[in-house]
Amino acid sequence: MTDKLAIETKDLTKNYGKVTVVDRLNFHVKENEVFGLLGPNGAGKTTTILMLLGLTEPASGMVRVFDFNSTREPLKVKRIVGYLPEEVGFYDNLTARENLRFIADLNNIAPSETERRIDEVLEMVGLTEERDMVTRKFSRGMKQRLGIADVFIKQPKLVILDEPTSGLDPSGINHLLDIIAGLPKMGITVLLSSHQLYQVQRVCQSVGILSKGKMVIEGSIDELGREAMAGGRFMIEVETAEPKAGLVDIIKKIEGVEKIEADGTILKISTDSDLRSQISKAVVDNDALLVQMKVHEFSLDDIYMKYFKEN
Repeated sequence: MTDKLAIETKDLTKNYGKVTVVDRLNFHVKENEVFGLLGPNGAGKTTTILMLLGLTEPASGMVRVFDFNSTREPLKVKRIVGYLPEEVGFYDNLTARENLRFIADLNNIAPSETERRIDEVLEMVGLTEERDMVTRKFSRGMKQRLGIADVFIKQPKLVILDEPTSGLDPSGINHLLDIIAGLPKMGITVLLSSHQLYQVQRVCQSVGILSKGKMVIEGSIDELGREAMAGGRFMIEVETAEPKAGLVDIIKKIEGVEKIEADGTILKISTDSDLRSQISKAVVDNDALLVQMKVHEFSLDDIYMKYFKEN
């Protein structure tokens, strides 16, 4: 991941009649990262994506994709961006290979290169054996995988995925998430819009949460997680048989401990890593009787719910 920006918006605004669906939106995505775009239904995620692609014009503000202005240079943006909408459509009377060949032709890919790419992307999504099957016989999950192949065939610099795991079985979901996680190493930036928070946490380095058309929080998952957990990535709860003088001070000195709160016999310790072994040793060395120890690692759910409970 570099500091160069793949996506940048400034005061991006979109109105439908008197309703503002995207309201002075500012966010950025670094090149070669996976960025998660989150928010409840109606938050403005799809409208934002359409403006990124140059498929709808903003009322005001600016959006750039790899230094191209999406409003003024939409064709240049489309050449370097692959987009998978939530609902994927194909020509039902054509085979998987024929559909991809049609897409390759639309993108001016040389015929000599087309067949190699088709074989490559079909293998990537696990549809090699179904390459000559007409798509009307495809299940929803198979169509979703073909849609992913469709996105990759033009070898884009940026991939925008809107609920890409919809219709996939657990094996297909894991396969796709592995593919997404590996794209930055191939020089491909990813904008992932999804309601599946655990999937976003698995593959994304950074996230932005939209609410009523505004970006309410944005940053790396680690940074936002520490904020949600009040200072650390892990919350370790320690219960002893009775309070021991000096135990809090001893635990505070353990490297990686960010914060500690004492409530009678219970200590709540915020840490950057799983320090249960070091903490339990400190308790025993201080002649305290350890009753139990619990650990909670932050999740994207914590970040998401923390914001929406407070707002």
